This record gives sequence, C-alpha cells and structure tokens, in this order.
Amino acid sequence: MIVVCGEALFDVFAAGERAASVDLSACQGGSPFNLATGLARLGGKASFFGGLSRDMFGRRLHAALAAEGVDLAAAPRPDAPTALVMVGVDDRGVPVYTFYGSGTAERAVSIADLARVPADAQAIHVGSYCMVVEPVASSLRALVERQRGRSLIVYDPNVRLTIAPDIEAWRDSVRWMQRRADVLKVSEEDIHALYPDMRVDTFIAESLEAGVALVVVTWGERGVVAVTRSQLAVEVPAVPVTVVDTVGAGDTFQAGLLAWLQRAGKLTRRAVEGLVQDELVEALRFAARAAAITCSRRGADLPYTSELADAEALDMPQP
Repeated sequence: MIVVCGEALFDVFAAGERAASVDLSACQGGSPFNLATGLARLGGKASFFGGLSRDMFGRRLHAALAAEGVDLAAAPRPDAPTALVMVGVDDRGVPVYTFYGSGTAERAVSIADLARVPADAQAIHVGSYCMVVEPVASSLRALVERQRGRSLIVYDPNVRLTIAPDIEAWRDSVRWMQRRADVLKVSEEDIHALYPDMRVDTFIAESLEAGVALVVVTWGERGVVAVTRSQLAVEVPAVPVTVVDTVGAGDTFQAGLLAWLQRAGKLTRRAVEGLVQDELVEALRFAARAAAITCSRRGADLPYTSELADAEALDMPQP
C-alpha cells in the first residue's frame, strides 16, 4: 500500500462572466488527492492520509476517493471547512493558484492522527503545501521520521507560493526532505521558484549527495530526467500532445511512476537504487504517457490504465 499524505480540496475555475457576476465551476483536487486518485486508476494500491472535512465539499471528496478504490481508513475527519483554491491559467497555459480559507481541514492533521497510518506501508508519499503549514507539517515530518527504513519515502514539493508564500519555509522543507527522502520528484519550475539562480543539475547533485536514491525532474514539454545514486542518468522526451491545460500533469506523472514501481515490486530503497536503465526508461515513459493524457483535457482528470493501453502497448511489467 502507498500512503499518500496531504491536502484534498476543491479547485474553482471561472466558467464564464456576466455584467455583474462570474460563473464558477468547482472541481475536486489538491495534489495528494489527485495522486491517490491517479494511483488507483492506474492499478496501484493507494491509501489517503489527509484531513477530509465533514462539510458538503469534504463529503464529496471522501465519496470520490472511495469510488476510485482508495483506502480511507487512515483519513482524519476534522470539524473544519474544506479549502477552496481559485485556479487561473497564464499565457503559457501554466496554472496560477489563489487560496481561499483558513483553519481548513487539510491543515488540521495532528500527531495523534499518525496512529491511523499502518507501520507496514510500502511507501509514504508527502509533499505540496501541507509540508509547510501547521499543524499538519509537523505531523507529516513526524510520520516521515517514524517510517524511515520501514517504508519507501517519496517527496514532491509541488511548490505553491501563492498558497503558502513563505519561501524560506519551502526551502527548509526541501532541505529537510533531501536528507530523508528515497525518491524525490520535482519540476523545473519548482526548482527555479525556490532557487532562481540554481542549475537543475546542481539541484540533482545536491539531492543525491544529501541521500536521495532517485531524483526525477520534469521539464514540461522537454520531457523528464532521472538520476540515481549509482549515477545512472536517463532522459525521456515528453509525449507529443495538444495541451488543453497542465493542471494535474505533475500529479499524474508521479502516479504513473509509483504505480509502475509498485507493480514491478520496486517499492524499496534498495530496489530503487538498483534500477537498471531499461527499467527506469520504462517507468518514466509510462508516467509521461499518463501525464500527456491529463494535459489533453480540462482539469485534473487523470487517466485509467485502459486509456494508456488503448494508446500504446503498456510498458508496465505484468504479474
């Protein structure tokens, strides 16, 4: 089981404008919510550990995860509202996020809630803004410390400065996780947002030196590069696609990568460190194809395994 930790919320989009009003459309989302959904749709076994409100939106999020087959036994149900995030798109099609709410459910995860997370989880995935806002950030750090050496620790910072604007908090989180993560997936945009003058290869080298076993950097339309501690380096081009928007693309890529590793029996640090070139290329290609499908449609509508199989013969190892 892969335990995905962090936020579930609603993304709100402008669906139209009138003289005195704006029509809004709300879609379930949040990077960890998307990841858990994507894992389940791609045949992975996923559990969600994040605060799910008992309000109308929280009940919808809970029902949606359950319908996808995501295990919800670990998810706390705090008496707090669901976070809402306004999503716009800039001239390049890149999402821009504005957060609405305070004291919301995703932040209300306590140390006591960690007892819900099974100690024998294959992997623990943390990331996004829940790693930099309290009290949930401290709770997730405690979970990482508890599970180090027991579970594969996976991290995707998924930087959102418009939601949590304290850049030093993000940098501290990245530095802390570089010393504890087994797998680190990050976008080029995230690196440049946190370290404007840092080269991508410098970030990769620093992460490997700090102890990360596998670093994966997504480059958008230029594809993806991955490097292991054994200095195996692989580049895979992006899959050509007509882009509608890129909301959820990074989450889809991460879901594809983890689903491939789980199906291949590679969800341990030793297995990740021992990946050979053909295996890593297959994993990245599978993840890139999944991300391309998400980019071809509106919002974070992550694909099912059958959609990838229809597009191309699956690279995923068969049981």
